[in-house]
Amino acid sequence: MLYGRRGCRAAAALPPRALRAPEQLVISACCWGSSAPFGGHHLPRAAMRHGSCSTQPVDTAQGAGATSALPELAPAHPRSPRRLGRAGRSGAALENSARSAPCPEVPLRTFIDKNRFLLVFAALSSVMGLSVGVAKVTTTLYALDLGADEAMLGLISGSQSVGVLMMSIPIGLLVERFGPSRLFVLGSLVAGAIYAALPAVPAPVFLLACTTAISFFMPMRFVSLSTVFMQQLETVGEGKAGWYRGTHMAGMFLIGPVVAASLTHSLGFSGTYRLIALTFLLTVALSPLVLGRYAAHVASARSLRLANVRSELALLAQDVELRSVCVIEFAAQSVNSFFMFFIIPIGIHVAGVTAADASGLLAWQGVTFIFALFTMGALVSRVGHERVYLGSFALTAGALLLLGLSRDLWPLRGGGLLLGLGLGLLQIANLTRIARIGARVGRGKVAGLHALVGPSGGLFGSTMGGLVGRSFGLQTMFLFLSALFGLLLVMARRAPSVVAAVREPAPAE
Repeated sequence: MLYGRRGCRAAAALPPRALRAPEQLVISACCWGSSAPFGGHHLPRAAMRHGSCSTQPVDTAQGAGATSALPELAPAHPRSPRRLGRAGRSGAALENSARSAPCPEVPLRTFIDKNRFLLVFAALSSVMGLSVGVAKVTTTLYALDLGADEAMLGLISGSQSVGVLMMSIPIGLLVERFGPSRLFVLGSLVAGAIYAALPAVPAPVFLLACTTAISFFMPMRFVSLSTVFMQQLETVGEGKAGWYRGTHMAGMFLIGPVVAASLTHSLGFSGTYRLIALTFLLTVALSPLVLGRYAAHVASARSLRLANVRSELALLAQDVELRSVCVIEFAAQSVNSFFMFFIIPIGIHVAGVTAADASGLLAWQGVTFIFALFTMGALVSRVGHERVYLGSFALTAGALLLLGLSRDLWPLRGGGLLLGLGLGLLQIANLTRIARIGARVGRGKVAGLHALVGPSGGLFGSTMGGLVGRSFGLQTMFLFLSALFGLLLVMARRAPSVVAAVREPAPAE
């Protein structure tokens, strides 16, 4: 037996490798998960499972040429030290340095092992968010370049939700029946191919047709990913509920808008859309690392029939908790969609800034949005859903009022910062509630409904924004949305049960 911490001192006392008998070539090391290069030998990985320097006995029989007991610490080789070559001198130098070197702690490696799923999931979600963020900004700039008016801009923005509205519930049923992997790959490949072909016909009507077609395949991606995350949330903890939306929005809000303006300037619209298609292929390559964690429940899966789709919609009317979450999600996504699509034209035409500065307004909102999602997950459990909802409603209403009245760049940036904070808190509260509801009534079903309600709000925000903007100006829509959130604030204060915490779920379905 070798002991991890004692083995460090014992290994330092051993003679150089060239002076040892074969049975003495058993070296202990302190590096958790692998070995320090003492004489070229490595400690088996099992020896390091309990920390950076384990004090538990470790059987070294699994190492090549290892023995079950510590050998005598005396040279057994007849050769003199003067006959040592370069290898012997380097081995001695390594062992001499080991006598004074402390056994290192490796909190980073411990963190990686503990959060391996979250880190891989974050990488996949960030790439997905990046591709969507670049695509949305590029589509807006491309539509303006093609001469689209306010009404056409509203139709193009709304078309990105048409297929989502029609396919979210069916995809949720298919995920429960077939699992998320195949659907995710199919949706990614088809949507990427359409993005690559989109610049072939430079006309607003063709752009509208392509964005509509893409919307039918996007639910295969995010409904699949949402289902896996809701299942894994029971393991990683509700404090990490904001990670999914946070990593996705990091790419969509922080990186995507800034990158899109540069890409369209350097690569043109054709090159940018082809690069978007390549990122869809990248998500296909990363997806098995995340979607392979999904544990299917075959007994609860149902076939894709019209009656089952109707029963999913009826669930909204029957479940009060689910209905309240969906109403709030509808309002939040209305604001989010309008801001994402129309803040660029507002910045260009109202504030008189460049396309790059107007695209940067999305990043200003994204800063506080991402900050809230990653850092305020524990706030919901500590303060309670009711107070978090009241605070987020008030912040969002005030931010929308500022955005609706501002005529300069810096007030628009300030409104974006407040809006990101309010929507971020709102998303954390909603995600924790929807995950608990999913554990009770079925994750695939709830993911499909959630995916239906969010884009419905997005369609409302973008379509109504285009119509209101054509008649009264785009900024007026911010004032209407501010009044909507003021109404939600009043309703929440009068009926606290609407935003009360969801009861703890029963065991997994």
